Amino acid sequence: MKYDFPFPYCGEREAGEAIAAALQRVIDPEMALGIVDLGLVYGVEAEGAAVRVRITMTSAACPVAGLIMDDIVRELEAALGTDTQVHVELCWEPPWAPELMSPRARRALGA
Repeated sequence: MKYDFPFPYCGEREAGEAIAAALQRVIDPEMALGIVDLGLVYGVEAEGAAVRVRITMTSAACPVAGLIMDDIVRELEAALGTDTQVHVELCWEPPWAPELMSPRARRALGA
């Protein structure tokens, strides 16, 4: 079944709601906006006690990529429990583009 989340999601709806709320709390410190609004979350798969998150950065030279990935793990473990296995995959295809941002993020950045 397909759910209405701000990123592609595969898994149980209840887990998806907790995951979406957790990811909304992860902020890109350089942009001062959430990674979901920036369109950095390319997809999430949740099965049992395992969650796989595919993300990108606005630039391959992003100096805070590690910090963002650590924040994702921390927020998901806080939301789902520390026994949850969280795997964050940083990918570059397709490349990030400003069109991936939410309308709110575009307004905040004047785009």
